[in-house]
Amino acid sequence: MKQYRIALIGCGKVAHLHAKAIGHLPNAALSAVWSRTPESAREFAKTYGTEAYSDIDTMIREKSIDLAIVCNPHPFHKEVTIQAAQAGANVLVEKPLAATLEDSDAMIDACRAAGVKLGVVSQRRFYAPVQRIRKAIDAGKIGEPALGTINMLGWRDRAYYDADPWRGTWDMEGGGVLVNQAPHQLDILLWFMGEVEEVYGLWRNLNHPYIEVEDTAVAIVKFRNGGVGNIIVSNSQKPGIYGKVQVHGSNGASLGVQTDGGAMFIAGMSSVLEPPVNDLWTVPGEESLLEGWVKEDSDLFQRIDPTIYYMERQIEDFLLALDEEREPLITGEFGRRTVELFTAIYRSTRDHAPVKFPLKPEYGNFMDGRLRQTENGE
Repeated sequence: MKQYRIALIGCGKVAHLHAKAIGHLPNAALSAVWSRTPESAREFAKTYGTEAYSDIDTMIREKSIDLAIVCNPHPFHKEVTIQAAQAGANVLVEKPLAATLEDSDAMIDACRAAGVKLGVVSQRRFYAPVQRIRKAIDAGKIGEPALGTINMLGWRDRAYYDADPWRGTWDMEGGGVLVNQAPHQLDILLWFMGEVEEVYGLWRNLNHPYIEVEDTAVAIVKFRNGGVGNIIVSNSQKPGIYGKVQVHGSNGASLGVQTDGGAMFIAGMSSVLEPPVNDLWTVPGEESLLEGWVKEDSDLFQRIDPTIYYMERQIEDFLLALDEEREPLITGEFGRRTVELFTAIYRSTRDHAPVKFPLKPEYGNFMDGRLRQTENGE
């Protein structure tokens, strides 16, 4: 069995989850860490028995790193991803791939030019109830996916935004619920429904006056296969209700997953409270299976640490992709589709009009659709 050498780029809250996940994989070793703050890297390295570096290129070349996992805040993903790729490492980036299409394209291009693989963390795709739905769609059990919906009703309080200086600002976070909380559900919807043709969206800040960015967004989506979708995502419901993705087929059958229940998980600040389960399954002849699946998934939830287990599965998939010389399940290109979708919602709000796909970066446009520039460009 080949042993893969992994480095972490960024030593914040989510990096601890990745370090623990790597420690559970027999074919992986945490070989080095890097942080913009050298002291943070040294403390992190001491905790996990590895080595701290102050230069990414040196770290990857000296340690012969096979995979670099980017864990720093997403406004800083582009620079470090390009550095890691050019040094010869494959790269797995925490969600979202980036805050803008311009950054996303630069990262994809750099990895392609370097001949390395690029993946994006979306560990909820590895949930058993999500996998069941994908397999049912592939088997034609619902006909064609005709209607897809996201209902994600969560909560973030002031302590959450005060925990890190980059949160809640346009120039640092690049957005709110769309950029930071919703990418998991957006990724799953796109995986179920396919390519997007057009989006009409709207965002608002309902009850977080101390942040600049949106806490709520809605959208109507037209898919290329003729299907339609509806998206409702929000951080404005105390203490958090649920996150659900459902897909309804052309033959009338419906499938659904509750990816999150109750107060939403926050890396380093809270735990996963409820198991992910299928909450809807009306495939003819399979309706009675739902109860057993819920029990099966709930039992698994009690035996694992869900904050780490699914990250293990995603890293495991990436390493298997290296073994098999294939692409990982969630590629950089797929990660860009999520960025494209939330960018379309921002642009649609700005322009008061539907947005046609595919989207290209608006080079030089302030925040790529987030805010309308004033006449004097400020």
